[in-house]
Amino acid sequence: MYEIGKPMKITMVGHSTILIETQGKRILTDPFFKRWGNLAYKRTSLPAMSRKELADVDIVLVSHSHFDHIDRAFLGLLPCTTPVLAPRRMPFARLRLGKGLIKVDKWEKYTFGGIVITAVPAVHSAITNGFVIESDGLRIYFAADTYFNPFMTTLRQKFQIDLALMPVTAFRIPMTMGEKQAVEAVKILEPGIVIPIHLGIKPRSPLLRTRQTPEGFARRLEQIASKTQVVVLQSGASWSSENSPAVNL
Repeated sequence: MYEIGKPMKITMVGHSTILIETQGKRILTDPFFKRWGNLAYKRTSLPAMSRKELADVDIVLVSHSHFDHIDRAFLGLLPCTTPVLAPRRMPFARLRLGKGLIKVDKWEKYTFGGIVITAVPAVHSAITNGFVIESDGLRIYFAADTYFNPFMTTLRQKFQIDLALMPVTAFRIPMTMGEKQAVEAVKILEPGIVIPIHLGIKPRSPLLRTRQTPEGFARRLEQIASKTQVVVLQSGASWSSENSPAVNL
């Protein structure tokens, strides 16, 4: 159990599944624990934690219903009262969710003790949201799967983003921001840190793969003299606010 008073800790469970520990609470984003993937995409690294290890989290954030962002078996393990925030118009028929389900609209705020979570826009091939988590004096932007879009200007007007969890690479049929679009997002949002997400799968067909990497994204930021730091977390690795000069504590 995460202890009150400790610095914020962000752990890469895998792909877009991120564990955020803050103010004695554990927040999990887009649970995905399948090890194989599906017919079109293979998983490139295994999740660092199991469904059972994380079934006692305090809050779950679901951005959309694609296979690599929602794990029905995991949701079935949650106590029925665990808050699960998901887009209001997302299809819920096959999900095992109890009375903790909270259907969110864009720009709605939800408070859990000293933690404020705001659903924010995202642009994708499915009904989707991103989220901003405000806690411990920091604003964490979980972009989920999104393309670069003018909504980011409004997002910047509403929040000074300290750390962005966002995609920075894309496939040949892009489902998220790639290197170039992610740089445009950084220009607008000006986060202190970017932790790349959506790195845990790749197309089974080599024809759909690209050479885009988090390192390529970081080089593009260097070319425009951006002050944003890129922190790449491998599966199981963590970032802590205690040791980071790039956020406003």
